[in-house]
This record gives sequence, structure tokens and C-alpha cells, in this order.
Amino acid sequence: MFAVSTVAAVIAIVASFQRGNDDVLELEVPDLSSLGSGAPAVDDPAPPFVSPGLNGDGFSLADHLATDGRPIMLNLWASWCGPCRNEMPAISDAVARHPEVLFVGVAVNDAQGDAAKFAEEIGVAYPLVFDEGDVVVDGYRPLGLPATFFIGGNGGIVLRYFGELLPETIDEQLELAFGG
Repeated sequence: MFAVSTVAAVIAIVASFQRGNDDVLELEVPDLSSLGSGAPAVDDPAPPFVSPGLNGDGFSLADHLATDGRPIMLNLWASWCGPCRNEMPAISDAVARHPEVLFVGVAVNDAQGDAAKFAEEIGVAYPLVFDEGDVVVDGYRPLGLPATFFIGGNGGIVLRYFGELLPETIDEQLELAFGG
């Protein structure tokens, strides 16, 4: 796991800085999804979990699939994660454009108090829950944070994305995962 993380970090650093046409450094966020990590793969069932809420009710994947059935964009984040902070407002903006998808953020590898404070500070428009007992991080085994899993209404992983989702990337990934 350490070797994969180290390779991913080096690739991310090297790929992050590229000179644009006007000699200004541009940040390009690489998609590291193909590197694996032991995370559930596309077509695998999404690991079930129940988590307490940070900004409202808790969340149960099984209950959602049984009663609502909408596909889910599951985003794993932490209060200490800079890229997580960057992408959360864009994810929040996508909620209004995609009512056919349930967006859920799960604070992992974090202190519940820090995650709750961060959630209040950011004020997102989708449910945020806390990974109590590391059930989510152990089940989903992200390569790093942020990590996003697109789960179909049948409970299967249809797409996974490791790294920061940029505003324009969110709609692209939702289209790839769930179609138009």
C-alpha cells in the first residue's frame, strides 16, 4: 500500500505542474483511479455502511437503496485535506443540477469534532456523515483523499475517481457513471 501511495504521490506532483501557453504554471489534477489500492472495483458491490450525520440525519447505504434507489455520488473527505476543501463547494453546486443523484460526503480518517466544525464552516447542500469505527475507509480503501465512488441504484460501483474533482469534472464523471 505504501509503495502505491508513494508512486501515486510522485506521479501527482510531476503531473501537477505544467507550463501553459503563456508561461504561467497551471495545475492539472491527474485521475489516479487506475492505480487501484484494494478499493472495490467497477462492477463490485458497494460495501454497506451506516454512519452518523454531521449536518443532519445519518445515512445507511442499504436503507437508501431499499427505499430511495437513486444512484449515489459518495465522496470521502477529511477536514485536514486541502483538495477536499477545494472540491466541496463544486460538489454542492452540482446537487441542484443533478436531483436524480444522491450526493453523500463521508468524513474519514478524521476527528469527529474537526469534521463537524469543518462541515459547519463549509455549509454544503448535501448530507455529510462521519465514518465511525473506520467502517467506510476499511470497506472502500481509497488510494488517498479525496476519493469518490459512483454507486448505481442497484448498489454496484459504476465508477471511482481518486483525486480532486474540479467543477467541470463533476458533471463529466456523473455523465460517465449514470448517463444523461
